Amino acid sequence: MNPDSFTNPNNFFSAVQLLVGGQITGPNNGPISEYTFHEDQTPPTEEAIQAKLKELQAEYDAKQYQRDRIYPPIGEQLDEIYHNGIDEWKITIKKVKDAHPKPE
Repeated sequence: MNPDSFTNPNNFFSAVQLLVGGQITGPNNGPISEYTFHEDQTPPTEEAIQAKLKELQAEYDAKQYQRDRIYPPIGEQLDEIYHNGIDEWKITIKKVKDAHPKPE
């Protein structure tokens, strides 16, 4: 998969939605005063939102290696297995994994 197809889903709205749960409406980048909440929802504080944004960004950053790994399309992988065997396919995949290792 092309890493350009991945976008960072972390924004003010996603942080608020994760903190509150359920349906909300509001702009992607705040402010909280422009959000509509249901009566059973309590708007989060700005501090809670910023903490959640940092947490979400840390999770996103920790998976950068996954977005950097560009494997051949599955059709090409299957063709390689058919024509060259599983061992050659493993070499191809290992090259991608070695170029973008999983952080420890």
